[in-house]
Amino acid sequence: MTQMPKEYYELLEELQVVDFVICDLTLYLDTHPDDYEAIEQYNQFVKKRKSVKKQFEKQFGPLTHFGYSYSNYPWDWKDAPWPWQV
Repeated sequence: MTQMPKEYYELLEELQVVDFVICDLTLYLDTHPDDYEAIEQYNQFVKKRKSVKKQFEKQFGPLTHFGYSYSNYPWDWKDAPWPWQV
């Protein structure tokens, strides 16, 4: 198992928390599609997720593949440890 810097785990945990909130709000909005405040919260967390993901990838490399994350030059997908390797 690869040991990463403390900030790696903090950002990854923050991303997991934000993903949980987004998932929970998605389920809620499926049954309450007219809840304006919930939609606002959902959009705020989506924006936050993009920011945290960008910060994480800038420091530690891509999180996802198939066009969801940019790559540095040279191709760096192979360089960062996979989340299950840390």
